[in-house]
Amino acid sequence: MRWKLTIEYDGAPFKGWQRQKHAVSVQEIIEQAIFTRFAETVTLHVAGRTDSGVHALQQIAHFDIARTFRPNELLSALNSALYPHPIVILQADKVSENFHARFSAIERRYVYRILNRIAPPAIEANKILHVKYPLDIAAMNDAAICLCGTHDFSAFRAKNCQAKSPIKTIYACGFTTPKESLFPDIHEFYIHANSFLYHQVRNIIGTLIEIGRGKRAVADMQAILESKKRVNAGATAPPDGLYLTKIIYPDGS
Repeated sequence: MRWKLTIEYDGAPFKGWQRQKHAVSVQEIIEQAIFTRFAETVTLHVAGRTDSGVHALQQIAHFDIARTFRPNELLSALNSALYPHPIVILQADKVSENFHARFSAIERRYVYRILNRIAPPAIEANKILHVKYPLDIAAMNDAAICLCGTHDFSAFRAKNCQAKSPIKTIYACGFTTPKESLFPDIHEFYIHANSFLYHQVRNIIGTLIEIGRGKRAVADMQAILESKKRVNAGATAPPDGLYLTKIIYPDGS
């Protein structure tokens, strides 16, 4: 039987999603939880392999298991086994064998959160990027417009990226400031695409921050994109502020 899991996790304690030999990963912890509760060794297939320190609000993964149970039974058993790790299974659904968490997905959505004030974060340390210098968010937003559409994103591609092609399609991107007056210094950059290159979002953010600080012009973003050279873009932003927010499938789920 194939199960689809909707997962939330704090990425700070983990070296990314993917299982590794010498570091703790989100995949490893969940697979261990399944074995602990059901005595079956499974392999989780994920929609998007988040990097070290990157968080997820609605990550999607699937696995096959021989045993049958009710969704709520699976949900409760796994969350019990996952404690005290900062990983929670939000939902468990039975799906057909044609469903694949990665290959069935048609869109990935991320948000990068920036705290723009002199004082560092007290509550959201490791969960937001702190920038103490003034940022021109309007200029950053204008610069991001050229990224929408289908392009060669080699300029924002990490050296060790294993993607077969640097060509990706960004459906939407830009900054939103939360409406709650409680957080006037927090700015969120949303970006939706069919898929992403390794460190693509973080490299885009690093470049936008340089524009926001006045170190680059708004028009430089277009020139960087067209150059297709990583050396022309900004530094890689830390993973702290990056969140995988949603995976979209053909049925709208």
